Amino acid sequence: MTSTTTPIPTLGRLLLTGAAGGLGQVLRETLRPYARIIRLSDIAPMAPAAGPHEEVQPCDLGDKAGVQALCDGVDAIVHFGGVSVERPFEEILEANIRGTFHIYEAARRHGLRRIVFASSNHVVGFYRQSETIDAHAPRRPDSYYGLSKSYGEDLASFYHDRYGIETVSIRIGSSFPEPQNRRMLSTYLSYRDLTELIGRALFTPQVGHTVVYGVSANRDVWWDNHLAAHLGFQPQDSSEPFRAKVEAQPPYAEDDPAGLYHGGAFVQAGPFGD
Repeated sequence: MTSTTTPIPTLGRLLLTGAAGGLGQVLRETLRPYARIIRLSDIAPMAPAAGPHEEVQPCDLGDKAGVQALCDGVDAIVHFGGVSVERPFEEILEANIRGTFHIYEAARRHGLRRIVFASSNHVVGFYRQSETIDAHAPRRPDSYYGLSKSYGEDLASFYHDRYGIETVSIRIGSSFPEPQNRRMLSTYLSYRDLTELIGRALFTPQVGHTVVYGVSANRDVWWDNHLAAHLGFQPQDSSEPFRAKVEAQPPYAEDDPAGLYHGGAFVQAGPFGD
């Protein structure tokens, strides 16, 4: 019988930043069909060493010249590098703000046309869980981390308007093997759905700057993706198989931000150094 499966487009060389991180280690494996060579980069050690169709190029995102060299010869960038939790502003500044600027400057100088940016639900973290929002809702960052991702989305918009570099900014919910708490029943994003969404972000024509919420087909969601319908993303997984296990945990206290805000505990993390 003849297969009707649509062939997956293939890039020559795809850069994955943050390749030693939690999601980076997953994507190192799952993005393989999307490129003949994946260039892996991080400041942390990566194990195992580069395998077939991989190349490892360590880089500090705060090093502008280093990032310029990192982006030389690649066809697209999946930018997951940076600090992934709330930290003092000075730490966020180097990797997430200065580093993302360096990525876009390198893309401009090398003539790259497509970036997939790992944004975050923490860009809108101060919305209440009773509110459902789309990508046009005003941003309400919940943390220095959320502010850095909001800045990254502004960079993506600017570099598209000014230089024609297209970006899909994925506001990632909670991407883990399974949801770990009650909040994640709504924010859960499976690895399979994340990989599919990145593929759509890489290969959909004419995305401009598209913002999409990275979330699986969960029963209760707070995010409406109709403004990203042109990506054709149809999540295949859901948090429902884990509901009984998660709901066996004690319920949140009435004033626990994990049960009140989109961003959960991030709304009260810090300040640091007082």
